[in-house]
This record gives sequence, structure tokens and C-alpha cells, in this order.
Amino acid sequence: MANVKITETVLRDSHQSLIATRMTTEEMLPILETMDAVGYHSLEAWGGATFDACLRFLSEDPWERLRKIRDKVKNTKLQMLFRGQNILGYRHYSDDVVSYFVEKSIANGIDIIRIFDALNDPRNLKTAIDATKREKGHVQAAFSYTTGPGYTLEYYAKYAKQLEEMGADSICIKDMAGLLKPFEAYDLVKALKESVKLPIQLHTHATAGLASMTLLKAAEAGVDVIDTAISPLSMGTSQPPTEAIVAALAGTPYDTGIDLAKLDTVTRYFAPLREKYLEEGLLNVKALKVDVNALLYQVPGGMLSNLMRQLAEAGKSDQLPEVLAEVPRVRADIGYPPLVTPSSQIVGTQAVLNVIGGERYKMVTKEFKGVVRGEYGKTPMPIDPAFVKKIIGDEQPITCRPADRLAPELDALRAKITGYIEQDEDVLSYALFEQVAIKFFEARKAKKYGIDAESADATLGVHAV
Repeated sequence: MANVKITETVLRDSHQSLIATRMTTEEMLPILETMDAVGYHSLEAWGGATFDACLRFLSEDPWERLRKIRDKVKNTKLQMLFRGQNILGYRHYSDDVVSYFVEKSIANGIDIIRIFDALNDPRNLKTAIDATKREKGHVQAAFSYTTGPGYTLEYYAKYAKQLEEMGADSICIKDMAGLLKPFEAYDLVKALKESVKLPIQLHTHATAGLASMTLLKAAEAGVDVIDTAISPLSMGTSQPPTEAIVAALAGTPYDTGIDLAKLDTVTRYFAPLREKYLEEGLLNVKALKVDVNALLYQVPGGMLSNLMRQLAEAGKSDQLPEVLAEVPRVRADIGYPPLVTPSSQIVGTQAVLNVIGGERYKMVTKEFKGVVRGEYGKTPMPIDPAFVKKIIGDEQPITCRPADRLAPELDALRAKITGYIEQDEDVLSYALFEQVAIKFFEARKAKKYGIDAESADATLGVHAV
């Protein structure tokens, strides 16, 4: 058996899961050289919600964050999470935008791009995979793990084989809701190992209290890499603790080769940050508790907090049990998609509307209609034609790859922000988060010229489009 390698998630998914992605670049920088010397397989440091959070909440340039991290991390691979044709946003982008984003991600320091699609539609991964190969990056093609009719070992093995044929360099089991149970993980890793000749990585969450056992059984089955989080920002809706997993595997055929003493320095750095997040209310203790309901309702932690907020705003917090029971029914109606961004938000919001509206599908969101219409791709299981008609009437469903319907948009986007551009990457920030990016650009300009944003506009003759 080969040693199991570790991907550390504290710089991305760990704080995304526990503190809504609010860790700042300045909080990361002092420990990076120490982390670089630990012997991790990779540091997951970018992508996912970090891009949005940098611009929207932290007044940071996500590209500058990546460059600063790369500057400190000389020996360890940097990895990011990439939502296929959605990139890091919430809609499908044209192929030229997807390709350019991949190009710039790798140029700024990313080594491994973990590419997934919310519906497990391989067509939505093609452009990102091809671009990563072209830029000499490592393609980690991921499937969103879930359970339900049709989600058999054969389904996942076949999908992994398809990803291998598309050019994947490794395969990731992306268990975003912490649904993968230990013995199922063993069987799944075995099935994938028989299907493909690529390294297998496992990403899971501790939400339901199973994750450490799941990683252990995956190691026994021959998994190559596992995702963990340094203990101060582990457990709950995050990943299992790095130190505990390293200790559990030490002296076995699966030994990670990582020195616990080196990890201790990392632990001691993040421990006071955890206390700070608790004091500031960023780290909600509810996110740290075991929630076995995740196994019943398949609701990832972030989705659960969204549902609670939507109900509170409607003054219907007492109806959470009904909404949780409605989520699996809505999911079944639209072909059993895995619940991950953006499908988790779409299914969750529709479940809320079904419950508080007093009648199922009396009100239907634009995004829900989009899934039924095929705007997001092909659902894993077919949708009943009668239900399709109920939701979109006589409209023709989309059967092609959704991005085939999108014209190139890079040049038009660039033309809209000529007065704001200070680096090539700015057009990508604008492409993903238009108004948020404009606000960031204005603040950046104001800081640069030492004047307020409106005066800076007047000085430079720039207007937001």
C-alpha cells in the first residue's frame, strides 16, 4: 500500500464551511512558509467562494491573494475548486471566459484545478478540462457524490472512466454534504480503482459525524489523497482534523509521512484565530455540532443556514421541519441532482416557497425553471415529462450543452470596464461579479488616488456600465 497524501483545506474550504469564507489574506500569510515545509500533497487555497468573499466582504483582490500565497509557498502544490462552466460564479459563462479564467489561474500560481459540475453533466466540464490541459495544469475532475435512485457504484465508476477519457489527471470524490459512510467509501474507492488508472482523492465533510471513519476506510481501500483541515478549523461542517488523521495513520501501511511536531506549529498559529472568530460571532457554534439530519435530508451545512435565514425573513422559522422534509421531494421532482452550489440553493429556495406558499409549485423561481428547462445541463435522472410541462408549459427543453448557446463575451466585458482595468485579470472579476467588482474597482481607485470614488470617476472619466 502506498502512503496516503494530505490536502490541507484551511485556506479555502475549511473557513468557507465554518466562517463564511472570511479569513483574510493577512491572516494567512505569516504561517504559509511553515505550512509549505510540512509535506502536504497540496494546499487548497483558492476558488470556491473565496473569490466572491474577497471582493464582496474583504475588499481584497482575489488575484492578489493568489499571487501572495504563491510567493510564500515554493514547494507545495496550490489547488483550487472550479465549478466547470460556472467558473466561480452562479451562471454558465461562455467558453472564452472559462478558458481565459483557467489560463490566468495557472499563470498566477495554481497547480491543480479541481473541476466539478453540480449536475455531474460531463459536457459542463469539457472547456475547463481542455483549457487546464492546454495550460499544463493538473486536471482533477470531480464528481458530486450523492445518494438516491440510480447512484450506484456502476454510475460513479462509469462517470470516472468518462472523466479519465476526457483528460483527467486524477479523480476526486466530492462529498460536499458528508453523506459518504465508511463502508460505502471503501466500496466506492475499490470500484473507482478498478475502473480507472488515475489517483483517487476523497473530499468529505464532518457534518454528520462520519468523516474521520470514512477517510480511514477509504485509506484501507487504497485512496491516494484525502482532504483534511488543521484542528482549530476542523469538524462540524468542515473537514476532519489533519493532526488526528495523520496520527491515526502513523506507523501503518497508510502512513502520511507528515511529522506531528511540524503540524503542531500550524495548529498553534490557527488556535487564537479560532478564538477571535468565535468572539466576533463569525464562527457559529451551531456549525460545529454533529447533524445526523444531513443523512436524512442531504442538506449541506451552507444550504441549511440559507434555509434558516429565508424562513426567518419570512417569519416562518417554525416551518423548518416541513421545509427539510420537502427538500428531498423537490430534488426527486427534478431528476435527483446532487445538492451543491448552485443546485442546493435552487432546490432549497423552491422547497421554502412550496411550504410557505401552502401549495407546491404555486410560485416557481426563475432558476428552478432553468433547471427543468435544461439551462444548467442534463439532470442525472430524467424529469417526468408531465412535470416539465407543469413548470415550463409548451417551451422546448434545451438538450444541447448549455454553453453552446452562449456567444463569446470576453471582448464585450472588457469594453465595459476599460477605465477600471489595472490588470488583465480585472475583466474576469467583472465577468463573475459585475456590480460587486465595480464597487471594488472604485474603492481601489479611490485608495490609489487618495480621493473618494465619485471624484476618481470624474478624474478618470469613468462610469460604471
